[in-house]
Amino acid sequence: MSPSLIKALALATGLGFAGFGLAALAAAGPAMAQDHKNEQLYPLFTYRTGPYAPSFIPFGAGNRDYLTYINEVEGGVDGVKILIQECETAYTIERGIECYERYKNGYDGAPTAAIYPHSSGLDVALTDKARVDKVPIVSPGGGQNIATDGRVFPYQYPLIFDYWSEAQIIVDFIAQKSGGYDKLKGVKIATLYHDSGYGRDTIEPLGILAKKYGFTDIQIPVPHPGEQQQAQWQQIRSAGADWVFLRGWGVMTPVAIKTAARVGFPADRIIGDIWSGSEDDARPAGSAAKGYLAVSVFPPGTDYGIIKTLKEKIVDAGKSDLKDKAKFGTVYYNYGVIEAITFVEALRVGHKKFGNRPLTAEEGRWALENLNIDDKRIAELRAKGLISPLKTSPANHKGETVAAKIIQWDGKSWTALTDWIKADASLFAETIRAKAAAYAQEKGITPVAQTN
Repeated sequence: MSPSLIKALALATGLGFAGFGLAALAAAGPAMAQDHKNEQLYPLFTYRTGPYAPSFIPFGAGNRDYLTYINEVEGGVDGVKILIQECETAYTIERGIECYERYKNGYDGAPTAAIYPHSSGLDVALTDKARVDKVPIVSPGGGQNIATDGRVFPYQYPLIFDYWSEAQIIVDFIAQKSGGYDKLKGVKIATLYHDSGYGRDTIEPLGILAKKYGFTDIQIPVPHPGEQQQAQWQQIRSAGADWVFLRGWGVMTPVAIKTAARVGFPADRIIGDIWSGSEDDARPAGSAAKGYLAVSVFPPGTDYGIIKTLKEKIVDAGKSDLKDKAKFGTVYYNYGVIEAITFVEALRVGHKKFGNRPLTAEEGRWALENLNIDDKRIAELRAKGLISPLKTSPANHKGETVAAKIIQWDGKSWTALTDWIKADASLFAETIRAKAAAYAQEKGITPVAQTN
């Protein structure tokens, strides 16, 4: 009830504005608070404004389109409808925390089972809050590698992929191109990274890999937002780098590709991070981007079964959130679909244990650490080739198999150069456990595997 309406009714009844307002709110509150009690809340953290909006817009559309399909075509998840509530963060941590606080306890009767922050920085900022509030934080492709250890981080889920695994996959691909790991000795790999927590996250694993295989590890930061890079690329040329691992974000990526061309560094020796491998990263660089490589966890394309279904049932039916239809099936659109799939599949897992009803945050935690999207389930989802198998456990919140493809820009679109390249989970396992143990000691946490 609006303040103006309350005031008008107060004057008409003679109760006075304050008295009538309190009475009206007291009467309306309980009823309003239960309007969506039979629905599952999905807080959609957006950044439709700010410098990174072009990345979110197709992602958000893919995310919403899949959930719209689940609600309107499949009738919900096992009959439970999903309530989407957007909250604009403008990709800032401060506003992201405000969104978290707004929706951590649900909305209008609909409970929160998990929150996807859509920001590596926000994921880190919410670590302690999530543990205290007991709210699962899920960051597919952008979470903290240390949070793989569910014994210490029971409410953090870096599903599908992480930057340490990416570093390993990059080195694996370069080794293949060089003729084997024994040929990496003396090879110079420069990492040009966004100077943020996200960008710096591969420094440690690349140092470990350089020591193991003998390649030269060169680390070069680029200040946000990355519109000036001439000095960095001159440094790369002067160092005689053989390959560049580009860990960009937003405008930094096309600027890097164009600057590389100006200094004569070949595009087919630059491998972009998963956040530097979209159409909007390559296309603005024009002809300079032809041959450019990138890591892909969210393969682009419209030939996947579920993507075809979304085209027919949602996009062509006029129900899509996507305004620019040219973005359909792009890297970020498909990423949105993949993330929505992880949310829906977690709900299905939870329903099998707790019943077909909205899940609480604690029930969502249990579901997220018991995911098993195997090849059979991927086929049932009509998502073969779009996603790789994902199986979590109380001790492993990332997934047993971490994999990515290497794709190449042909001037107009992306082409897959490889099938799924699997990361060796054992390579960094000891380091991750040690870092998690140190964090637990610092925070006074007793690492205990979650029970089922």
